[in-house]
Amino acid sequence: MTILAFALLLGPLVLVHELGHYLVGRWCGVRVVAFSIGFGREIAGWTDRRGTRWKLSMLPLGGYVQFAGDMNPASAGVDKIPLDIKEREGWFHFKPLWQRFLIVLAGPATNLIVAVLVFAAFNMAYGRLTVPAVVGRFSENSAAQAAGVQLGDRIVAIDGKAISGFEQIPDAVKPFPGETVRLQIERSGQKLTIPVTLASEMMKDGLGNSARIGRLGVGRPLGDTEVTHIRMGVVESFVTAGDQSLHLMGLIATGLKQIVTGQRSVREMSGPIKMAQYSGQTLQMGWLPFVSFAAFISINLAFINLLPIPALDGGHLAFYVAEAVRRKPLDAKSQEWAFRTGIAFVLALMVFVTINDLVPADLFGL
Repeated sequence: MTILAFALLLGPLVLVHELGHYLVGRWCGVRVVAFSIGFGREIAGWTDRRGTRWKLSMLPLGGYVQFAGDMNPASAGVDKIPLDIKEREGWFHFKPLWQRFLIVLAGPATNLIVAVLVFAAFNMAYGRLTVPAVVGRFSENSAAQAAGVQLGDRIVAIDGKAISGFEQIPDAVKPFPGETVRLQIERSGQKLTIPVTLASEMMKDGLGNSARIGRLGVGRPLGDTEVTHIRMGVVESFVTAGDQSLHLMGLIATGLKQIVTGQRSVREMSGPIKMAQYSGQTLQMGWLPFVSFAAFISINLAFINLLPIPALDGGHLAFYVAEAVRRKPLDAKSQEWAFRTGIAFVLALMVFVTINDLVPADLFGL
């Protein structure tokens, strides 16, 4: 089940990512040499009438589109193209800068579009349930109660982000354990702002992974509670889906920043093995949880690929921005060393997160 779920998760997401590159590249008139799902030795494939080799490769942890002029899947090595064929039409490296930028951006953008489509479909089909964010009880050692929040207070915003229902509170506080947030509340017709230092709590998921989360320590009233089912039209569904996707990207960026600055343990980073386990669990729960998880992973892929690391899409985009500013590309030697460094970093990170997946946290007391 886990192997099947992982294949159903990663295969389509990699496919749509690379199709984004492929379709925009073809629209810009670039000739495609190869379209691969996976890296390394080819397992199976065919060549279409345009000369593109479509193939499935041995290492199924990504994919690539190789355009005419690429010396490798990282689109590096243009300096080695013989001078007598540099003017050949259809070569990626000799297209206008804006076209190269769009071709590279298309991959992550397609992953983001897929997530928006999934969330919009859910929004149109199910709408959302909302409960007024009125404080009806406090948990033991509540951070909010200690800061002066009272029963009956209505939470209207957290750090300037509007809160219309209790269901929005977890996303506003969980990523910030131990940090101080500004709680905007309504009390007896008056608006107050109360700084609250969130409690920090270790939480374990179904796979035994530990993560530190922030807790406000408030709950809705017990018993009968006003629950509203909000239906969404097409436009509202897509607007909300866009907000949901951007919010998730913001949470991913926050988590990465916290790991880099030491606020979170690197043990909270997961790799392909944990992703496979999660995908197996969600598929057993049903297709809806699985598709929702796939949308979240699609956003992750978009975010990771936009990081300015050479050999990733974001690294290429950074080079194109530098080229636009300098009005000439970086020299070939600098690009080659940057790509080598980027590939080494990505491979080292893959090894690290795989070890992270395999070694239990409590083995080292973490």
